[in-house]
Amino acid sequence: MGTLTRETKVTLLYIAIAFLFSVAVRMIWFYQFADYELFKFNSQFMINTNDGYYWAEGARDILSGLSQENDLSPITTAASQLTAFFAFILPLSFESIILFMPVVLGSLVVVPIMLIAKSLDNLELGLVAALLASIGWSYYNRTMIGYYDTDMLNIVLPMFLLWSIIWAIKTNEDKYLLITALDILIYRWWYPQSYSLEFSFFGLILLYVLIWDRKNIYNYKLLAIMMFAMIGLEGYIRAVLVLGVFYIYKQKQFDKYVYYVLALSIALFFASGGFNPIWSQLKGYVFKDAVTVGKEGLNLHFYSVMQTIREAGHIPFEMFANRISGHVVTFVVSVGGFIYLAYRHKIMLFGLPLIGLGFLAYVGGLRFTIYAVPVLAFGVAFLITEIARYMPTIRLKFLTITALTLAILYPNIAHVQDYKVPTVFNADEVKVLDKLKDIAQREDYVAAWWDYGYPIRYYSDVKTLIDGGKHSGAVNFPVSFILTHPQEAAAKMARLDVEYTEKTFKFIEENRELIRDKNLTIFSNIEQMTKDNGFNDTNDFLLSLESDMELPKKTRDIYFYLPYRMIEIYPTVEMFSNINLMNAEMKKRSLFYVTKMFKQEQNIVNLGQGILFDIQSATITINNQKVPIKRFVQTSYDKSMKFSKNIQIANASASVNIIYMSSYNTFLVVDEKTYHSLYIQLMVLEEYDRALFEEVIMTPQAKVYRLRV
Repeated sequence: MGTLTRETKVTLLYIAIAFLFSVAVRMIWFYQFADYELFKFNSQFMINTNDGYYWAEGARDILSGLSQENDLSPITTAASQLTAFFAFILPLSFESIILFMPVVLGSLVVVPIMLIAKSLDNLELGLVAALLASIGWSYYNRTMIGYYDTDMLNIVLPMFLLWSIIWAIKTNEDKYLLITALDILIYRWWYPQSYSLEFSFFGLILLYVLIWDRKNIYNYKLLAIMMFAMIGLEGYIRAVLVLGVFYIYKQKQFDKYVYYVLALSIALFFASGGFNPIWSQLKGYVFKDAVTVGKEGLNLHFYSVMQTIREAGHIPFEMFANRISGHVVTFVVSVGGFIYLAYRHKIMLFGLPLIGLGFLAYVGGLRFTIYAVPVLAFGVAFLITEIARYMPTIRLKFLTITALTLAILYPNIAHVQDYKVPTVFNADEVKVLDKLKDIAQREDYVAAWWDYGYPIRYYSDVKTLIDGGKHSGAVNFPVSFILTHPQEAAAKMARLDVEYTEKTFKFIEENRELIRDKNLTIFSNIEQMTKDNGFNDTNDFLLSLESDMELPKKTRDIYFYLPYRMIEIYPTVEMFSNINLMNAEMKKRSLFYVTKMFKQEQNIVNLGQGILFDIQSATITINNQKVPIKRFVQTSYDKSMKFSKNIQIANASASVNIIYMSSYNTFLVVDEKTYHSLYIQLMVLEEYDRALFEEVIMTPQAKVYRLRV
C-alpha cells in the first residue's frame, strides 16, 4: 500500500476537525439538560422527535423478533434495520443508541463536502463549508442529539450523490458510474421519497450534456445507469440491473449500444411508474388543498392534515434565510458566493437540485430548507477563501479565514444554545404509558391524537388508530369525533372505528389479488359505517350515534389516552370532525380559549386577548360583548394528588363556561359543546359515565380510561 499524499492527509485532518466540531456542538443540548430529570426515563435521556418513536418501535421489534399482525411496526424500513444492527453490535443501551445516532450520522455530512472541495482543489473551502453546514440552523434542528429520524442521513446521502456525480463528470472514470448508481440505491433504501431529488439530478445532468458535452459517450452511460437505479422496481432488482449494466459498460465492444441502453432505461422508468410518486409528492406539498375528497361512493369530504402541519406552511423570508445560513446577511452572501463559485467551477451547478429543493420551502414549508444548507455553505466559504487568497502573508490569510469563519458560525452556535427543545414526552407521561404496557394487551387499541401515536406504540406496545404517518383526513375524522363529542356518541364511534379498522385489515389480507386485479375501492371507515347502518348521508349516521344502535362485536379492549398537553391543540383536533362530510362546509368553530397568563384586579380576572371575567356578576366579556356564564368550575389536586372539583351554576340558560384548573394555573373558556366533549369531561373534570368508561390510570399529566362497551 502506497503512502498517503499530503493532500489526502490534509483532507482527512480537515474531515476529522469538522466532524469533531459538529459532534461537540450537538452535545451542548446534552449538557444543558444533564440534571433535568423530567427529560429522562430509567435514568436516560429520551428523544425529542415524535417520528423517532416509529423507527424505534421497528428496531425494538426486530431485536425482539415480535411484531403482531397489522401493528404497522416498520420492521422492514432502513432506519429501523440500521438501528437494530447498531444495537446488536454496540455495547450501548438501546436508548443511548437512538439518542446519539443523529449526532454521529448527521455529522458525516462533512465527508462529502470535503471530497467535493478536493475536486475543486480548495481544501480550505471545504473546511469552512463543512464547519458551517454541519451546524447550519435547520440542519442542526433536524440532526441534533435526540432528533432520531431519517433526516440524520437525508442530506448526507444526496451530498455523497452530488460528490459522485461531480467526480464522474470531471474524471470520466468507470468506478464513479457504479458509485453514483449505488449512491442512488442506498439513498432510496434509506429514504423512499428520494425519487424527486434523484430525478432532478438526472435532469440537470441531461441538460449539462446537451449544452456542453454532447459527444462524450461516458455521459450517456452515467445517465443510463442512474435511470436503472431509479426505476420503480424493488431495490434488489434495481441492484441487479445496475451491476449488469456496469458489467456491459466495462466491455468496450458494447459502447455502440449505449444510446439504446439509455432509451431502454428511460422506457423502463416510466413503464414502472417511476414518475408517479414524484407527481404525488408535488401535489401533496405544493398543490395542497384544505379539503380532500374521498374516492368513495358518497364522495365524502375530509379536512386535509397538510393545513395543520407547520413544516408544510409558508414561512417569512427572514426565517427562510436564517434556517439555511444562520443569518440573512450570510444567506445573501452565500447565494452570491455560490453564483460566483458556479461561474468559476461550472461543475458546482449540479448542486442546484439541492438548492432548488431548499428554496421550495418558500412555498412548500420550512422542512425543505435543510437541503440548501450544505450547498450554499460552499458559496460563503468560497468568498472567504477568495478574500484570504489576496492576503499578502500566510499568517494574514489564516487570520482572515479564521475571523470570517467565526463570524458566519456565531449566529448558528447562538441558535444552538437557545434551541432548548424538550423531549417528546416528559418522565411523568412516559410512566403512564409504561404502566399501561403492563395492563393492555398487544392487540388492544389506544385512542389518542396522532401526535402521540408513535410514543404510545413504543412505550405501551399497543395499537393506535392514527399516528405520525397515518393521519389523513379520513382516519383523523373518527378520532377527532371521539375526543370532541359527548361521551355516548364518542364511545360508540370508538368501538366502531376500532372494529372497522381490524375488519379492513382482514379484508385487504384476504383479497389482495382481487383488489389489485379489479382495482377495488377500500372505503374509509366512516363511509362503510354509514352504508352498513343503512344511511346514504353521513350526517344522518352521525346523529344516529346519539340513539340506540347495535355495535359490532367486541374483539379487543380500547383505551383512551388523554394528556393535559392536548389542551393546547384541542381546536386543531376538533377541526377534523367540524366539517360536513357531504358538502365540505366547515361548521361554526366551538368556543375554546386557554391561557396561563391572567391577572386579577379585585373582581375582574383579565384572561388576555380582551377577555374579562367578572366574578361578582358572573359574566364574561368577549369581543367587547358582555355575556353571562353558565358554569364556573374550579379543579385542583391536594398534596396526595387526590382530584377534586367545585361546580357553580351561575345562569342555566347561558352557553359559556369557565374552568379554572388551579393546579395547572390554567383557565379555560368553552361553550357547551366543548364542555360536554369527551376530552373535557374525562381529562379535565373526571366526570365520566360509569356504564361506558372505567378509570385505569389517573395522574395530573395524563389519564387513561378503558371503554366498557
